[in-house]
Amino acid sequence: MLNAYAQVSGAAPQGQTSILGSPLIMMVAIFAIFYFLLIRPQKKAQDDHKKMVSQLNKNDEVVTTGGIHGTITNVKDNSVVLKIDDNVKIEVQKNAIGTLKKSRQG
Repeated sequence: MLNAYAQVSGAAPQGQTSILGSPLIMMVAIFAIFYFLLIRPQKKAQDDHKKMVSQLNKNDEVVTTGGIHGTITNVKDNSVVLKIDDNVKIEVQKNAIGTLKKSRQG
């Protein structure tokens, strides 16, 4: 007479699933990581730049994204006029202003 026995090979007990095994949970976790490490900081930087550009005033010292240092002499709707040297003025778009070095009122 032959006796047959079933062999269980390391299977998880039925009714229990691994948290790492669920594809939906993994996708949500990856999105959350991307959001907090990439998307959120970039959006904050864009908002800060937009706020800085909207508050530009005459006599502010700025640096353009191209590296030109100058002082604002005139603020227009979409551009500013920069004095970069004696008798040298250029007009650049507001969104080309990279950083505000110093804000001088007067």
